Amino acid sequence: MEKVYPMTLEGKEKLEQELEELKTVKRKEIVERIKIARSFGDLSENSEYESAKDEQAFVEGRITTLENMIRLAQIIDNNNVSKDEVSIGRTVRFIELPDGDEEEYTIVGSAEADPFSGKISNDSPIAKALIGHKLRETVTISTPGGDMDVRIEEIS
Repeated sequence: MEKVYPMTLEGKEKLEQELEELKTVKRKEIVERIKIARSFGDLSENSEYESAKDEQAFVEGRITTLENMIRLAQIIDNNNVSKDEVSIGRTVRFIELPDGDEEEYTIVGSAEADPFSGKISNDSPIAKALIGHKLRETVTISTPGGDMDVRIEEIS
């Protein structure tokens, strides 16, 4: 069975934009770089040519990956999930107990995860622990650094 990629509609649209950019802009740029590098002569010692070929391989691999993820995308629909329940596509704010440190994350599919912008994968330990829990519940999250108790403050 093929792996499905749960994601928000916004996440799928972002992948489609990246794919379009790679196919229409990046591919042409790389082909042009390869042509220019070839004109320098001896390909065996041509670092520009090697660099362009490496980038071409990376871009073609990324195109294949994106096409696969888009084809197997499973759009998350939260309409039938209670508004006060943590699920994929929702943003959850919680405080760590007992010290009260506050954290906020949007739970997304692994294809969209970007921890630096507050988007964590539904496969992450934090998301796994929080999904299915409701507002004001205390949840224990198992992390590599030990267990952490949190209280869910807001779900949006």
